[in-house]
Amino acid sequence: MSAPPTTPNSWGTDHSLLRNVRSGDQDAAAELYVRYARRLRALVRARSTPELARQLEPDDIVQSVFRKFFHRLREGHYDVPPGEELWGLFLVIALNKIRAAESYHRAGKRNCHRARRLPEDTPARSTDADDLSCALLQMTLEEALNELPPVRRAIVRLRIEGYEIDEIALRANRSKRTVERTLHDVRRRLREVLQLEDR
Repeated sequence: MSAPPTTPNSWGTDHSLLRNVRSGDQDAAAELYVRYARRLRALVRARSTPELARQLEPDDIVQSVFRKFFHRLREGHYDVPPGEELWGLFLVIALNKIRAAESYHRAGKRNCHRARRLPEDTPARSTDADDLSCALLQMTLEEALNELPPVRRAIVRLRIEGYEIDEIALRANRSKRTVERTLHDVRRRLREVLQLEDR
């Protein structure tokens, strides 16, 4: 005989939900989302600058918060003592993502459109879809970078800033081979992350 369906009121504490999510319970994961998504949306709206609000919907950041949370949870991170809430953790993740997204939009040198070479008689047009794609890509990249050890993170950031392999090796005090291997590994990891995002 199958167990009776679980009702939202029977989920209990964040501690028990977290334990159930770790054991693979997708309903518990959905309940965690329902429990915190609305509060996270309100936080994103309150903390986002008007410029960021024009580029990203609150749900884009909320989804990114939950992706990071569930990814780290699968790796064995995060816990919450009995009687405590996960809100503090979600708050920190969300604020970091808002700051990262705003930094990206403030930094003109990271503007995706600057990298495009257009004929002089072609007007450069920036569409909302392009801006959104750039912002989401930047957030995904920041998430991937934040999971790297400090030296590897520094190597990738130097490459993003346009430094050549020789210069990176010198600045990071690593061999050219180590720099090349690091960049190769990070590109592979980023491809995997982007493929997961598309599913």
